[in-house]
Amino acid sequence: MLASSVAAVPVAAPVSPSARASTARWSVDAVLSLYELPFMDLIWRAQEVHRQHFDPNAIQRSTLLSVKTGGCSEDCGYCSQSARYQTELERERLMPLDEVLEKARLAKEKGASRFCMGAAWRGPKDNDLDKVIEMVREVKALGMQTCVTLGMLKDGQAEKLKDAGLDYYNHNLDTDSAYYGQVIRTHTHDDRLDTLEQVRDAGINVCSGGIIGMGESRKNRAALIAQLASLPKPPESVPINNLVPIKGTPMADVERLDPFEFVRTIAAARITMPNSWVRLSAGRQEMSDELQTLCFLAGANSMFYGDKLLTTGNPDVERDEALLARLGLKAV
Repeated sequence: MLASSVAAVPVAAPVSPSARASTARWSVDAVLSLYELPFMDLIWRAQEVHRQHFDPNAIQRSTLLSVKTGGCSEDCGYCSQSARYQTELERERLMPLDEVLEKARLAKEKGASRFCMGAAWRGPKDNDLDKVIEMVREVKALGMQTCVTLGMLKDGQAEKLKDAGLDYYNHNLDTDSAYYGQVIRTHTHDDRLDTLEQVRDAGINVCSGGIIGMGESRKNRAALIAQLASLPKPPESVPINNLVPIKGTPMADVERLDPFEFVRTIAAARITMPNSWVRLSAGRQEMSDELQTLCFLAGANSMFYGDKLLTTGNPDVERDEALLARLGLKAV
């Protein structure tokens, strides 16, 4: 007779409430305990949670377009769009509306249900925001969900985006508060939280995740997941990015992360945020089909779709279609 045992999985543990979150759902130690489970037990538990809340064979597809490229004043150490670094990226002004709509129509034809627009700003000026608002309205008119990532928002700007019909606002925490200063110095972790609070208060769905593989520790990764899961309301969409090292940035030569550690992060996000869309984001171009499949098994149920993510490469549509077909996954 075969005996089997599955390692006990930690449950959400309350921690001392902060000024921003009245009830913390997950402690760092509890999330760290998830990471330390045997890999097979962790994946099994994540898949179990996933099946309780989502169709396990459905993948939401989004397309991301850079509507304003380069020249950003911030010093994010991973980013080719910072004006502080010598990268090969060429600056581009805000894209005209007709070009944005052409890209959106093409994305819809290829099966994307959400169209995300990103601009390389510290935060939008009011006249630039007005132009983005027009983009949001016109893309919504095509029958697509809309998302924008524009940097930090000022008072009243989130409400304007809500009035335009914006569905999601992306503003990643990137990493946990302890490691944040090793990545970014021109603004703080609290600045990011301030923008997320404005977005949530305006009634817009929150899209917020992080970047894995920037030299952070496992504890840093666990703390990031714990903070996202313990926001007053967890993000509806959680993009998990695998660092794409870019020549000319401070993180160009960071040691690559063990792929299984990336999968563990996907699984931890799924278990701690069972109702959120967990998106397999930047770094997919360097992933094998087998590694992406492990991520789907661990609870990733959304992906960026198209050959480019802002300024970095992404698997082409044909490769994605072939993979989803081989796995029997359907687009939603």
